[in-house]
Amino acid sequence: MTTTVSDVRVGVVGLGRLGKRHAQNLAWRVPGASLAAACSPLEDELEWARGALPAPRLYRDYAALLDDRDVDAVWLVTPSALHAQQIVDALRAGKHVFCEKPLSLDVAECERVLEEAARYPHLRVTIGFMRRFDPSYRDAFERIEAGGIGRPFMVRSQTCDKNDPEGFFVRFAPTSGGIFLDCSVHDIDVARWLLGNPRATRVFASGTIALHEGLREFGDVDNGVAICEFEGGQLAMFFASRTMAHGNDTGSEVIGTAGALAIGRIPRLNRVEIADAGGVRTECTPTFFERFEDAFLCEAQAFVAAVQGGAQAGASLADALEATRIGSAMRASLASGQPVLL
Repeated sequence: MTTTVSDVRVGVVGLGRLGKRHAQNLAWRVPGASLAAACSPLEDELEWARGALPAPRLYRDYAALLDDRDVDAVWLVTPSALHAQQIVDALRAGKHVFCEKPLSLDVAECERVLEEAARYPHLRVTIGFMRRFDPSYRDAFERIEAGGIGRPFMVRSQTCDKNDPEGFFVRFAPTSGGIFLDCSVHDIDVARWLLGNPRATRVFASGTIALHEGLREFGDVDNGVAICEFEGGQLAMFFASRTMAHGNDTGSEVIGTAGALAIGRIPRLNRVEIADAGGVRTECTPTFFERFEDAFLCEAQAFVAAVQGGAQAGASLADALEATRIGSAMRASLASGQPVLL
């Protein structure tokens, strides 16, 4: 990839399953971006970068990458507990920041990042709620903005992952923040976005363990439901699951005074329909990578355009703070069995 004067030189931090995808997008598929560096403390991830990426400078230490004057922006795909301080460190180093969700698992930490970012108004910070860039969600948003369903007053949204019999989510449970902050945080963000960013006033959550008993010691569940009430009488209902048999089943419905919109009601890997002795069916997207492949690419393109002088795109720090605030309240409601006021 040829680098031009106007290219945004990006350093990707974290080369796990999602970090690899972001790095490849930035290296090959985002005009105006140059993958300048990559960082991971793990040798196998650095070895992957040496073979799969176009010769970026490689770092084991995040501070060393921040000292690199040839890096304009950092792209954080690191554990959630590290996000807040890593964003602050990047801003203090003069770098633009893209950070995967969530901003933090702690509301006070989110607020600290917002206060720090206010000192650097010339730097762009975007949080990776990629559904805002999914073509179908974007189309629904624009139709709602145009008044196509009247006044939207209710959202039903779900994030349902294919069951992993190896128990990845059990191993991840100590640091995930629980099913609502890990999975439903995306639904929370799109619900606020599609409803016009109302303020949440009360939530109630419940859940059950259908398969993964190991979650119990962490106070987590593998299937959860929640209701969120907003000012003005708007409502959102959420379902999160880690035990789907058929694949990643992610979708939302928006109900308005003059109509409704459904996004992803029937999850499809492609447009093929199979008819055989078992009936007529379609295949489902196996993971969120396949479901939101275009969204991941579009969010990277939008971030680079924003750094180059365009408008802020995607979820802001304030949006991410509200998603964490609501998700944290759901976690508290699950634990207590009682509604939580916000």
